[in-house]
Amino acid sequence: MARTKSQNMDFSAGLTLILLVTVLLLLVFSHIAADMILMAAMGVLIVSKVLTPTEALAGFSNPGVITIAAFYVIAAGLKETGAVRWIGQLLLGSPESEKRALSRVILPSALLSAFMNNTAVVAMFIPAVQDWARRIRIPVSKLLLPLSYAAILGGTCTLIGTSTNLVVDGLLQAKTGVALGMFDLAWVGVPVLLIAGGLIVLLAPLVLPDRKGVVEQLESAREYVVELLVSPGGPIVGKTVAQAGLRQLTYGYLVDIKRRGQLLTAVSPDVELEANDVLVFIGAPESAHELRGVRGLVPPHGDLGKLDIAVQERCLVEAVVGPEFFGLDQTIRESRFRSRFRAAILSVCRQGHRLDGKIGDIRLQMGDTLLMEASDDFVSQYRSRRDFLLVSALNESTPPDFDKAPVAIGTLLLMVLASAAGLVSILEASIMAAGMMLASRCVSVSRARRNVDLSVLIVIASSFALGAAMVKTGNARLIAEGLLFSDAITPWQALILMYLITVLVTELITNNAAAVLMFPVAMSLAEQLGVSYMPFVIAIMFAASASFITPLGYQTNLMVYGPGGYRFTDYARLGIPLSMTAGVVSLILIPLIWPF
Repeated sequence: MARTKSQNMDFSAGLTLILLVTVLLLLVFSHIAADMILMAAMGVLIVSKVLTPTEALAGFSNPGVITIAAFYVIAAGLKETGAVRWIGQLLLGSPESEKRALSRVILPSALLSAFMNNTAVVAMFIPAVQDWARRIRIPVSKLLLPLSYAAILGGTCTLIGTSTNLVVDGLLQAKTGVALGMFDLAWVGVPVLLIAGGLIVLLAPLVLPDRKGVVEQLESAREYVVELLVSPGGPIVGKTVAQAGLRQLTYGYLVDIKRRGQLLTAVSPDVELEANDVLVFIGAPESAHELRGVRGLVPPHGDLGKLDIAVQERCLVEAVVGPEFFGLDQTIRESRFRSRFRAAILSVCRQGHRLDGKIGDIRLQMGDTLLMEASDDFVSQYRSRRDFLLVSALNESTPPDFDKAPVAIGTLLLMVLASAAGLVSILEASIMAAGMMLASRCVSVSRARRNVDLSVLIVIASSFALGAAMVKTGNARLIAEGLLFSDAITPWQALILMYLITVLVTELITNNAAAVLMFPVAMSLAEQLGVSYMPFVIAIMFAASASFITPLGYQTNLMVYGPGGYRFTDYARLGIPLSMTAGVVSLILIPLIWPF
């Protein structure tokens, strides 16, 4: 009987390790959605009886996960009322030098990220910084990457600053019953922010490229429009767009049709042309000459003009392709982008360069930045979807309700004060704050629902199952024993090792998944050394957020990739010294605040 139980444990341990390695490889190298990968892994653990359903699903009731869900609603309230934009405009100002401009970017983004989701902060600041950079005549490439880094650093200053902190705190509560306070992490987070932020101000002007962002690079792609009338009785009346030869143009392409007072956007090649249709083409100036050669098209009122982006039924949209975009490595034509999203791609930017050639033949990759013409509801419809990491309208059609900005900011401050004073837990405070945002109509229920990122919550909650399996099968203890390769290793050396491994895992997969997987190893490591687990837990929080070296480890890094015109190597030039600085400061301070 004992032997059978031992064999079952060996099988469970082996299966869990294989599953863990498979999950890591799929997260790094595949385009499968992260929530699908981790949900499948959780299913395997349940079916193979490594975990009971109750054990596997425990993550979905974890306080950290529920708190993160509430924070999406709070962030939506701050966004819809324009509170973040108002604070940003107040603090950005008109600096006289590049270093002062960097300071003005770092301060508000770090401050706001300490109290709300840093992804939301970066998404709202990108358009503001782009406009501001053009106004003060500083390359946007000097500002957007520091914006992302400052948001990451600001998030480490409080317990609610990043989902990683909330996740690890939830694990800590479940394991030991110990809960961290709102500002406990500030003893390390604030010094790291000040020192690393100072380093950004000093190094960014020297190491970041002087490069145009995607909006500036694509200016010519959206500058010219050609409108032509389908002549009544002409040879193309009754033909489809494809049959009329209007899908294979060299210098431009058809984006809209004005028909009887209505605007048909993202025109399909199967649409039949009618007499007196006004066809709207976008492209290079040469497109006008090319279209003159099409029989049955006549100029209605003029020739070549500026594209009017203020047309009520349409808007220009900038979007960054995410890792879960359905059409990765397909051409735009193969992906049927127009019909799927009801949007026309005007141009594509990759690694700081606009891609030439026919739009339909471009194969989309993660991090590509698209300039599109779409209907005015595109932004609200796809802002919270996983296809794109960033979706922002270049002509915002729905202004925020600034009158309710004080209510939103007051709600956030009340939540912070109530939690910091110990009157209620962070979970209770966040749920009450989310309720106040809805009750005061700072955000509507429908918009709040769209802003709750279910895929992120599923990734986090499903990761808990892998962490639980690592503990139950003894794998966490075995890995911890492997890290203690020498009897002479000290707790401080083990802490350094733990920090470095977590940073490496974070650069490869998501920060939350890295934290969940490393938590049980950290607890086992502390147990085997016979020291306090707190330094190791805090080290995981900081290491899992210290993703500066690649655009892949942290979502905000990838969000600025296209808008800043960056290349992969730009991140390492500033990110490596920043990561080393944050690591050294963290590892010196953590044992002082939380002794072994």
